[in-house]
Amino acid sequence: MSGKRAIFEEVGAGESADRSVRASGAIDREANDSRGLIRIWMIALFALALATVVAGGMTRLADSGLSITEWRPVTGAVPPMSETDWQAEFEKYKAIPEYRLQNRGMTLAEFKVIFWWEWAHRQLGRTVGVVWAIGFLGFLAAGRIPAGWIGRLLALGALGGLQGAAGWWMVASGLSGEMLDVASYRLAIHLGLAFAILGLIAWYAMQLARTERDLLQARRAREPRLTALAGFLACLAFIQVLIGALVAGIDAGRNYTDWPLMAGSFLPPDPFQLEPMWRNFFENDGLVQFIHRMAGYLLLLAGILVWRRSRRSGNAGLLRAFDAMGAALLLQLLLGIATVTLSSPWQLAILHQLGAALLWVLILRARHRSAYPVAEAIRVA
Repeated sequence: MSGKRAIFEEVGAGESADRSVRASGAIDREANDSRGLIRIWMIALFALALATVVAGGMTRLADSGLSITEWRPVTGAVPPMSETDWQAEFEKYKAIPEYRLQNRGMTLAEFKVIFWWEWAHRQLGRTVGVVWAIGFLGFLAAGRIPAGWIGRLLALGALGGLQGAAGWWMVASGLSGEMLDVASYRLAIHLGLAFAILGLIAWYAMQLARTERDLLQARRAREPRLTALAGFLACLAFIQVLIGALVAGIDAGRNYTDWPLMAGSFLPPDPFQLEPMWRNFFENDGLVQFIHRMAGYLLLLAGILVWRRSRRSGNAGLLRAFDAMGAALLLQLLLGIATVTLSSPWQLAILHQLGAALLWVLILRARHRSAYPVAEAIRVA
């Protein structure tokens, strides 16, 4: 038997309220489904972008980056289909300094090997762009993009387009003059943009894993000091990635294979032999590797200090996030030492690059956890 109604209660008000609650629940469920689907799309983009970074590393290690001498974002997706086409591509390669000064006498079969590495790298980049475009336009047409996310997803696509242009700008530096490879500082910008994209995708995926209401509530429990320290650590890690690109750009990792010294001394010999002096910071293999080592030690020290600061938190999930970050930092240091002492074999060099990506994402994850702590039971000291 239903209870008595209030004197001024309209007939059917209860039923209307029930319908409103049910409708609200449906809207919330649809919004959460959209966030979940977009998150899956972000994870797919991240996997493709990471594969592109790895392919770029392999391309660099195989000295394949200059094998395609033209930038054809669309038509370049189709590789040479006949021997005539292959010969035409080979003749273009013969016209650049790398062939004349380093690979003179290379056969067409040998050229095909380096061509396929660079083509695969560019093809993965195109795939990232296509997957972004299909996903963005599809979600936009279906009206499934959550409020406030259209600009963020557009910015991600714009960064991807900028990355493609930066890649060609990098390659162009090795196609004229007397350079055998691409300019190392352009390689650093290209890799830096790649890591910025990886970080942005990972951050978006972390945001989309939770509702906006949950994130707003979590911000009230954020740990500002730890969040700022994790942000500082992320900046250090990003700078180290850029320095690592400079090392790769001039093959500095294959010289000075002793550790912890360099050629028996703390400083490498002739660290400022190039003129003007600023060139040494980009082109002197000893000085560039020395800076990379010192930046690595600084990153390790900062990571330990941030990890120790995280111990003050009572949030178990946050502690686990910083534990994972610390473990990745130690692993990356060991990989770096092994890579340089063994003169950068490609297997270790690629693992070192993957370690950098893992560390980068785990630092961002730790920062996200400190900025948006997941509600849970507080530990008893």
